[in-house]
Formats: sequence, structure tokens, C-alpha cells
Amino acid sequence: MKYTKETLIGEVLDNDGSLGKYFMDMGMHCLGCPAARGESIEEACQVHGVSCDDLLEKLNANTK
Repeated sequence: MKYTKETLIGEVLDNDGSLGKYFMDMGMHCLGCPAARGESIEEACQVHGVSCDDLLEKLNANTK
């Protein structure tokens, strides 16, 4: 699966829980929160002030 800006965080974590570390690295420590799991990758990056493209590159490069 290739992740995009529209992919929900919950989808990423359901597909591969080990990718949660990349969200934690960007300061998103509330991964278990239902609201956070329903956010898109783009929304999370905007809220946390990080580059969406950089996060997507990491997620897609480390997808099993």
C-alpha cells in the first residue's frame, strides 16, 4: 500500500503498527486517541507543523 496525504492515521497503524514511531518522532504522542486515528496524514502534519512530504517518504520507504 502506498500512503498519501489523504490516508487516515488509523489506516496506517492498522496496516503496520511499527510505523507509529514516525508519528511519535513528529510529536504526535496521542496515537491511541480516536480523534487522532481519524485524522488524515496531511491534517496531522499541519497541526504538528511538520512536512507532510517528509513523513510520507518515511512511511512509504518503511512499509512492509
